Amino acid sequence: MSVYEFSAKTIRGEEQPLSAYKGNVLLIVNTASRCGFTPQYKELQELYDEYRERGFVVLGFPCNQFGGQEPGTEEEIEQFCQLNYGVTFPLFAKVDVNGDNAHPLFQYLKEEAPGALGTKAIKWNFTKFLVDRSGKVVARFAPQTKPSELRKEIEKLL
Repeated sequence: MSVYEFSAKTIRGEEQPLSAYKGNVLLIVNTASRCGFTPQYKELQELYDEYRERGFVVLGFPCNQFGGQEPGTEEEIEQFCQLNYGVTFPLFAKVDVNGDNAHPLFQYLKEEAPGALGTKAIKWNFTKFLVDRSGKVVARFAPQTKPSELRKEIEKLL
């Protein structure tokens, strides 16, 4: 199995097979617009700008499960990200990442890369999953890990 077997709705409501990103290194992140970690959007965009020509893509999945910090509509989220952080990397429709309604992609990511002490649950916004070009999950990073700190890991996979 790989992440390429999943699909998700884009922020504009179109179904997007993740196989469209086959052959790229991916950083999959659950995001929120009203979180203490929201400024990470800036570094995520910087990584995307720096490495996209070499086959790197950030995929942002807004989630409202942590403190209600992503209450807006998809349109509001997209506008917020573009206006405040110049986000051009792909954004998806809001998803649940934990619980019975967790998106199948996030169920898979958590299974493949458990968190600290083997916990499967995602603890907070801006948990990051690094995926290699074959669609295999290679690492999970905590919300407080700044995107800029992932450069070495990204470069190894590129």
